[in-house]
Amino acid sequence: MKPTQLLASTLITGSVASVVSTVTLAALAKMEGKPAAQPLNSTSHWLYGDNAARVGGVDAAHTGIGLATHHASALFWALPFETCLAVRPPQSSIELLRDAAVMSAIAAVVDYGITPKQFTPGWELTLSRQSMAGAFAGLALGLAAGAYVSRWVRQN
Repeated sequence: MKPTQLLASTLITGSVASVVSTVTLAALAKMEGKPAAQPLNSTSHWLYGDNAARVGGVDAAHTGIGLATHHASALFWALPFETCLAVRPPQSSIELLRDAAVMSAIAAVVDYGITPKQFTPGWELTLSRQSMAGAFAGLALGLAAGAYVSRWVRQN
């Protein structure tokens, strides 16, 4: 795969993963009785501190920064995912979903096991551990869906 194709695939896959995981985060927050924007607002904690997790409404400062940060993170994880797919393309949808789940698990370990607390996604400030796992499952589904969209765009 040419570098420009890898970049295009990364942009598509990361963008789809961002949308799917954002919707997942909002749904999980609502299921926990919290405002839908709160997990994204929590993501802005790298700039505003842990108090960002208390903001429930939508605003440019917290939701905008949180959304931009979340989208950048999805693009970040889409790059190694797309690189792996280019080197070793999955032979089935199940393999693609497995590969997306592995990448999402790696993201979870890096985000919450290696990354300094100030730069974590911040979801732990708002969501239960179960919902955080659900958010990473949403990332996996988004990566897989994004890879499908990316391949469809390249073929058409």
